[in-house]
Amino acid sequence: MADVTTATAFTKGHGTSNDFVLVPALDGVLDLTPAQVVALADRRAGIGGDGVIRVVPTGAATEAEVRAYAGQARWFMDYRNADGSIAEMCGNGTRVFAAYLRREGLEMADEFTIATRTGVKTVRFEGDLIAVNLGGWRLADPEAAAAKGFDALVHLAGLEPLSALSLDLGNPHTVAALPAAVDLAALDLHLAPSVNPLPPHGTNVEFVRPLGPAHLAMRVHERGVGETQSCGTGACAAALATSFWSGESEPSTDWTVDVPGGRLRVRALPGQEVELAGPAALVADGVATL
Repeated sequence: MADVTTATAFTKGHGTSNDFVLVPALDGVLDLTPAQVVALADRRAGIGGDGVIRVVPTGAATEAEVRAYAGQARWFMDYRNADGSIAEMCGNGTRVFAAYLRREGLEMADEFTIATRTGVKTVRFEGDLIAVNLGGWRLADPEAAAAKGFDALVHLAGLEPLSALSLDLGNPHTVAALPAAVDLAALDLHLAPSVNPLPPHGTNVEFVRPLGPAHLAMRVHERGVGETQSCGTGACAAALATSFWSGESEPSTDWTVDVPGGRLRVRALPGQEVELAGPAALVADGVATL
């Protein structure tokens, strides 16, 4: 890394193999440039991860809208994609962030709140699982969805265009339904799928295969990252879209979502909110030079 000036502690963690580098900035001083995020997330020349999370007091956040949450949550999950871009939030990342706060004694209750760029999220420890209320969700284009059952087309090499549904869970998702003849495991997700129309800030793309009642398998290509082993908000989007396609007037209460990195639980909540639950692990600590 050029202009090396700072050594900083880090922790590596993952939620169903969606992995992150956590960098504590407990006094609110240390910030990260996009180049430093890219270097930390690099799997060959850095620590390696799907994203980087800065652990910072909410009152010290750069954005005024996040600082406004300081009275509701002590800690802000400052999430960056592996390409250095800033992201609204991350479902699996919230669980890893919560596990870090507990381990470090920064939060000790079984239930507490954290701040994200899409508002304050409540996390709850359930034995080996951590549940996160991700808040509200909505269809990106309710009129098109109601009329056709989808509002976008996803193009992937070797396949006919796939009908898809776009949802907003604080970050953008486009869920594509796979025809029965297409093998989910055989999809080539090395390159980003093409989405038409593309949401203004890009989108995460989920490919889903129903396995049974309220049970599905999913793979995902994440915006700014590439294919990941899991995506928490993506799992929620996949369950909600599949529920919509099934014709349910309300989403099924609980869904099981299998991703390459493990298994997640998605629970529909009153008020068109959604909860994600799954494991989180902190696997390594060290010092990185920035």
